[in-house]
Formats: sequence, C-alpha cells, structure tokens
Amino acid sequence: MTPLTLEQARAQASARQETTLKLKEALIDCLALEKEPADIPDDCLLFGVGLGLDSVDALEIVVAIESEFGLRVEDEHMKEIRSINSIVDLVISGGELQAEVA
Repeated sequence: MTPLTLEQARAQASARQETTLKLKEALIDCLALEKEPADIPDDCLLFGVGLGLDSVDALEIVVAIESEFGLRVEDEHMKEIRSINSIVDLVISGGELQAEVA
C-alpha cells in the first residue's frame, strides 16, 4: 500500500467530516432529535447510556443510512451500528455495506 500524500490525507479527512455531518443531520431529522450536529460527539454511543436510542430507532437509522447514502445495510451488519463513527466507517468503507444497484 502506497503512503498517502498530505493532499490525499486532507481530502480523506474532509470527506469523513462531510459524511459525519451529513449522517448527523439525517439522524437528527429522522429521529426528531432536539440537538444540533455539534451536540452529538462522533464517538457517542447511540444506544443505552449514549443517546438512549432503542430498537425502533435502530430501524429508522438503517432507513436513514440507506436513503441518505444509497447503501443497503445487511442484517449481519446491524450490530456494527453503535456510534456515529462506526456508521461513518461503514459508509466510507463500502466494503461492509453493499451499494444498491439502480
């Protein structure tokens, strides 16, 4: 694997920030959260002691991911949806989520 140039690293970091913001905005909208994107830490747990979401919210999160990013979340990857960072990792990797064919 070839090391990244500074420009490539900056581009990847910028893309990750954009994906993170887009995801937070989508979750705030679909879950009707009374928060701003900056109020949700990237590593905050979505369920339990974090945001306190439940299994119904998990389904809404999957719908939001699929709609916003054009990806299909397979059942076996549901357990990987733990935090904003874990979802962003899945979206960016594309390897764990299968892109839908139009």
